[in-house]
Amino acid sequence: MRTADIIALEQQYILQTYSRPDLVLERGNGVYLFDMDGNRYLDFVSGLAVNALGYGDYDVLKAIEGQAAKLMHVSNLYHTVPSARLAQKLVEHSFADRVFFCNSGTEAWEASLKFCRKWGNTTFEKPKYRFIAMNNSFHGRTYGSISTTGQPKYHKGFEPLLPGIDFADFNNLASVEKLAGDETCAVLVEPVQAEGGVYPATPEFLAGLRRLCDERGMLLVFDEIQVGLGRTGSLWAHQQYGVEPDIMTLAKALGGGLPIGVALLRQKVADAIKPGDHAATFGANPVSCAVALTVFDKLTAPGFMAGVKERSDHFHARLHKLVQRWPEQLKEVRGRGLIVGVVTEKPAAEYIAAFRQRNILVASAGPNVVRFLPPLVTEQSHLDEVVDIFDEILRQS
Repeated sequence: MRTADIIALEQQYILQTYSRPDLVLERGNGVYLFDMDGNRYLDFVSGLAVNALGYGDYDVLKAIEGQAAKLMHVSNLYHTVPSARLAQKLVEHSFADRVFFCNSGTEAWEASLKFCRKWGNTTFEKPKYRFIAMNNSFHGRTYGSISTTGQPKYHKGFEPLLPGIDFADFNNLASVEKLAGDETCAVLVEPVQAEGGVYPATPEFLAGLRRLCDERGMLLVFDEIQVGLGRTGSLWAHQQYGVEPDIMTLAKALGGGLPIGVALLRQKVADAIKPGDHAATFGANPVSCAVALTVFDKLTAPGFMAGVKERSDHFHARLHKLVQRWPEQLKEVRGRGLIVGVVTEKPAAEYIAAFRQRNILVASAGPNVVRFLPPLVTEQSHLDEVVDIFDEILRQS
């Protein structure tokens, strides 16, 4: 079949919830993707921060083959080896005491909302059930997730949403303090607002939230679905702030391309959760967990994070010089590590198309932010190539 045939099938049979470019990706190798027509693309989207190790990693493929040959699925009715071992690693490398496995980031977020309310409704004499979420945030597309997402465009047409949610301004502690009441069970925040435009939290804001939650008897919940697992140059984004949450959600990079979602939680929250309170048929899937073990070992290997930070510092420095060179077209560079947003005067879609014409894939984070999410194994030469191409695009626009 040809590219046009596949696109025609997609448009005829698949629900049209995405606007896709007219290419069909067929295979990947390293940091490159190839379409059906043989074109090679340098991938600076990495499956929306999923493919941290790029494509075709030998150890990931070996883990898939080995576990699939032994056991692919039994459901959560039974114990399996990979899930127990993965849970141990996640706890030993984090603030958490317990792990809940599911299949995606939005599922992990939904689980966390339930855990917060169960904790709030059973721990105190007067139940706590309200959430404080952030304006401009993004937590997923299911009902709890969009209800706690602070972008009205995602709410339109799906009302009424989940009740009991108040919205504060990101990086504005006073706005959170104003909303915190006796019925507030948790404060929900991304250490770096990814889909909202690549806005990092300030150290003062996260430290203030931790202090406020401790003082008022509220949980602090971090969404690190996109920015955790090395994306910001440290294993967890919050490590750069010296602030720990009570619950954290993960997904994306952990599965190496296979579906997995995780909620990490402190024991005080786990104590409120009983058998039957939540479940996931495909959660803790043996193959996904086996791959996640391999991915996690690679991300935590000596020198890996140092390499990510070194390359990301170089990338940021070059992009800042680009902003200085083209002040009428570029406004600023935002982000941490290898999640980077460049704010543009023109619509980001124009630059995304221009990059694609030059066989580079990039994404957006809002109407005027070009987002770069390269695999964490991207080399400095790839980063330089993207900056040089960006310079060429700006020069010709």
